Amino acid sequence: MFFETTPHIPNQFVTQINGFSITIKREDLIHPQVSGNKFRKLKYNIQEALTNGATALVTFGGAYSNHLAATAAAGMALKIQTHGFVRGDELETKARNPTLKFCEAHGMQLHFMSRKAYRLKEQAEVFKFFFENNPAAYIIPEGGTNTLAVEGCREIITSEDSSFTTICCPVGTGGTLSGLIQAAPEQEVLGFVVVQDPEIENTVKSFAGLNKNWELLYDHGFGGYGAFPSELITFINGFYEKYEILLDPLYTGKMLFGIFTLIKNKQWRWGNNILIIHTGGIQGIQGANQRLEQQGKECIRY
Repeated sequence: MFFETTPHIPNQFVTQINGFSITIKREDLIHPQVSGNKFRKLKYNIQEALTNGATALVTFGGAYSNHLAATAAAGMALKIQTHGFVRGDELETKARNPTLKFCEAHGMQLHFMSRKAYRLKEQAEVFKFFFENNPAAYIIPEGGTNTLAVEGCREIITSEDSSFTTICCPVGTGGTLSGLIQAAPEQEVLGFVVVQDPEIENTVKSFAGLNKNWELLYDHGFGGYGAFPSELITFINGFYEKYEILLDPLYTGKMLFGIFTLIKNKQWRWGNNILIIHTGGIQGIQGANQRLEQQGKECIRY
């Protein structure tokens, strides 16, 4: 079965900067299409769906969502229908971007929602109507974050990781960070927030329980998912050229830019043996490059 085994994920030492050691856990290598934290979040959710005899997987995301793409790929591999509710009904009549094209190519049926309706998601009339006609569909939240997803993300950390003082990951909905907090209660866990969502802290608190070993950092998201400033792209290209590790521009690239900047500016106030979680998302590069090319800007080289 698709999620029955998880390959051993290597920790790759990258460099030392000002006495701080940087190692990356290569979660991006789990699977070519369902990689990183998306594999972890979907693992137990899809097992639950299949156990309960679900007829389809239903989830939510924006036009460049790694989660939508991963769900579509997993659904095709497991031969289960997938439905994606996409933020922005104006996208329905436009040419598909690379992410949405990938989703449809992997069998996902897309349902476009107005941005107002999307804020309500499962309470929106369009979704209620769908679910009335598909009562055996299994719902996975936006970004995949729920209790089962957090359980999967706990498995990112292994006994080999106990020597690291500080564990870092990018944060979209808070599920991956929550799993890391639970798995490593004696270590510092830092979440680099890439989207300004006031609910993230509450989500993490709900899963973290009594653990106080974590902190959210909000200054390294460049204004949100779709913001790809030239200094970020230059950093990603330089990183790939130097270390042969490709970074996505939505999550891991922004986090690493933030970490390198903090250390070089002598603003890093945490431990000196740092483990960085590469959360995958490489599929998002095509869509980012499409937008950058249209703007006449430098693209990500790979």
